[in-house]
Amino acid sequence: MIDETTASDVPDDSLREETAADAPEVAEQDHAAALEAEIEDLRRQLLYAQAETQNVRRRMEKDAADAKTYAATSFARDILSVADNLTRALSAIPPSLREQEALKPFVTGIEMTGKELETVFQRNGISRIQSIGAPLDPNRHQAMVELVSDEEPGTIIEEMQAGYMIKDRLLRPALVGVAKAPERPTVDREA
Repeated sequence: MIDETTASDVPDDSLREETAADAPEVAEQDHAAALEAEIEDLRRQLLYAQAETQNVRRRMEKDAADAKTYAATSFARDILSVADNLTRALSAIPPSLREQEALKPFVTGIEMTGKELETVFQRNGISRIQSIGAPLDPNRHQAMVELVSDEEPGTIIEEMQAGYMIKDRLLRPALVGVAKAPERPTVDREA
């Protein structure tokens, strides 16, 4: 009988020993690579958590600063009606009555109250929006009516109610009348 086994069919003990010796080394490298990947992932998660914490802290600081700066907004809106009523009271007194000796202390008291209110507004960062003669700014003005005028169209020519800002924010828009160009008569071309 002829032995038909080839050299490749014969187990090579030296090859087996080499592979067996490399196996623990390969396993260690795989384990080390897995640990390094896990460390890198944890490092990324830590950096993300630190960045998120810092963003939350900054947002809270900004919110606290805004709350402090604009805390009086609601109260200021309520007080604006007092300022409006003082202005109306002064404008309702005709010049002839202002000259009467009996009414002078009354008029002076209303004027002084109005000036004191303006001082308090200034101290708290509340300023009146200047409207008359300015172009309409939809961020500060609310157009209530268009009036025919020789002024540039879009120019404010009447203020119905004063507008106010608190620091850099709108507290109340000014209610205004805006100039519009006079209408040109239409020509009937068929006649």
